[in-house]
Amino acid sequence: MCAAIIFILVGLLTTISPAYKLSSNTITNWTSDLNSTTFLYMLGMENRAFREAYPENKELPDIGNLLFEMTTSIRPSDTRSLLGQELPGFSTFQNEIIVAGKGTDYTNLPVESAPPLEDILEDRKAVVEEPKKQKDTEEGKENQPNTNGRDVVFIYNTHSRESFLPHLPDADNPDEAQHGEVNIGKVSERFAEALETQGIGTKVDQTDIMHILNEKNWEYYQSYKASRNVVQEAFAGNDDLQYAFDLHRDASPKNETTTKINGKGYARVMFVVGAEYEGYERNLKIANKMHELIEKKYPGLSRGVITKKGAGSNGVYNQDLSPNAMLIEFGGVGNNLDELYRSADAVAEVFSEYYWDAEKVNAS
Repeated sequence: MCAAIIFILVGLLTTISPAYKLSSNTITNWTSDLNSTTFLYMLGMENRAFREAYPENKELPDIGNLLFEMTTSIRPSDTRSLLGQELPGFSTFQNEIIVAGKGTDYTNLPVESAPPLEDILEDRKAVVEEPKKQKDTEEGKENQPNTNGRDVVFIYNTHSRESFLPHLPDADNPDEAQHGEVNIGKVSERFAEALETQGIGTKVDQTDIMHILNEKNWEYYQSYKASRNVVQEAFAGNDDLQYAFDLHRDASPKNETTTKINGKGYARVMFVVGAEYEGYERNLKIANKMHELIEKKYPGLSRGVITKKGAGSNGVYNQDLSPNAMLIEFGGVGNNLDELYRSADAVAEVFSEYYWDAEKVNAS
């Protein structure tokens, strides 16, 4: 009977319509949330050498729980896996904290406000007194490395009108923190200026992605589709470009997006990596390194590194276009340009050290 059942199953699997066959993607989805030690245990059932490598402090997996997780995608040890499927807006349970900065946990991950496009494009009054620009001294520049006129960094803003409540006197709701001129683009400009002072040639793109959405009659969730063309054209037109930064601002409250360093306010940053494309680990590696370097020089400035996938998130963020593509959340709706510019200068300083160290390695 066993032999007959096996032949019947094999026959079914090889003759049914391709749409109903088990694919590698299906199997991946079933097993992606299982602990890696589970597979080590399964290998140990066949080869005792693997059993020796099983962690001593790790309990043996319960086969009943294992089958339950594979068939329902619900993990008894993690209530987020159940709530994420039942509560509207709770699907962000698939986001994962890779490295947690100070105070970062699953209750205060970045919040992406997505107001209607007509609200984003609405004219609003903005009040801004530009902080002083970063001092550009010639001292020591003769020995400073530079990219010899080549632009190697590309900066853009997918959510181009994300703005800040301190500069919008008539707005008090995070969804209203949108402006055509006083927005995250100013942080991009400051970031580029800071990189240039470190000898790193940088190109800033100020394409109004929200205007493109309006022209094409697209929805807000299609923002990354619109900005994808911008990034592709930039890389196609300049072979020297090596890095791409997509700068955003969080919709979280100011107490979660602000820190003080040496008595001055800084807008905290967080690195977001999409986890739904092949090779995202390379982008994740750079984000982790940047977090590590920032924490060494500016403790508390980085909120950490997270990956995003599944319903409710883009999951790619155009990072599949380059292993050196990064998405950085700079501050939140409650931060002002003084705080944001300090952070832009700090991140540029840290990135420049990373960049020139990498150049030395490549040269060697």
